[in-house]
Amino acid sequence: MANIEEFKGFVKRNPRLIKYTKSGEMSWQKFYELYDLYGEDTETWKPYLNEATEAVAATAGITSMADLMGLLKNVDLDSVQNGVSSIQRVLSVVQDLTGKDTKTEKKTEYKPRPLYKHFED
Repeated sequence: MANIEEFKGFVKRNPRLIKYTKSGEMSWQKFYELYDLYGEDTETWKPYLNEATEAVAATAGITSMADLMGLLKNVDLDSVQNGVSSIQRVLSVVQDLTGKDTKTEKKTEYKPRPLYKHFED
């Protein structure tokens, strides 16, 4: 019989199992029974643990400059430009609706009053 502490260690090494319990597909009791019957190294855990290794490999990210260049080659610059221009149009429409212009109005220049004039003489 497997010890509960060993099962906890197994779960800590395979955190993907938590997703199955949170989604309701499996319960901790069922996982423990599988662990108790079959142990760690069996075909029983493949459906639950293989997705974890695939997900980790997919989310590993860019590991080299070649990966980055490969991603940049697949970018369609025309679609990026269309997206940017549509965002600019949306922002201008919102700006028109709110009535706030970014243009600053010219203020009248300050003209100092002559020294010889007193109180609007």
